[in-house]
Amino acid sequence: MTIHREGYRSILISAILFAVINLASFSFISPYLSWVSWLIFIVTLGLLLFMISFFRVPRRKLMLGSNLIIAPADGKVVVIEEVYDEEYFKDKRLQVSIFMSPANVHQNRNPITGEVVYNQYHKGKYLVAWHPKSSTENERHSVVIRHPKGEILVKQIAGALAKRIVNYLSVGQKVEQCGELGFIKFGSRVDLLLPLNSKINVKLNEVVKGGVTVLGSL
Repeated sequence: MTIHREGYRSILISAILFAVINLASFSFISPYLSWVSWLIFIVTLGLLLFMISFFRVPRRKLMLGSNLIIAPADGKVVVIEEVYDEEYFKDKRLQVSIFMSPANVHQNRNPITGEVVYNQYHKGKYLVAWHPKSSTENERHSVVIRHPKGEILVKQIAGALAKRIVNYLSVGQKVEQCGELGFIKFGSRVDLLLPLNSKINVKLNEVVKGGVTVLGSL
């Protein structure tokens, strides 16, 4: 396991706060109420460990396949339905949405190999990630990857806690399946808009792993 580069600053700040708070606690509170200092220590240590865990990148054997659609994120499948896309395709698409809790790995990966033909950031609201309108009204970053068998739109969507979306792709870039697409901080959701004839291999509420689970095929 490694730590994602997006976490270096957050973990450093958390570690400094942990040290300062506990130094002050054991210096000024412990002589009178030692149990309070130990409680503060346990709580702040838990928060520090959570911060480290949030930015973890576990070692995995990635799944690759020319026509396969690989999960771009860890989480639970919360939507599988036909929708009308107003942003890019202007027609009906098959939407598969993955909800990521704060406990999930938050690195996002490319679901297919291809060329980036669209990349757009949208300001928006911070509705809870499972809200039906979060896909179109929340802050989000949309990327379309063109594959010989069709185009896939990937939306990184902010949630009620997620306030920062990081996307590493640019228009014209050639990307590899399971390569890094971006990162979303502190709970969120990823939507995929697929061609209607795509074959789906997952079910609602199924838990998936980014770079490993086969969502379907083109």
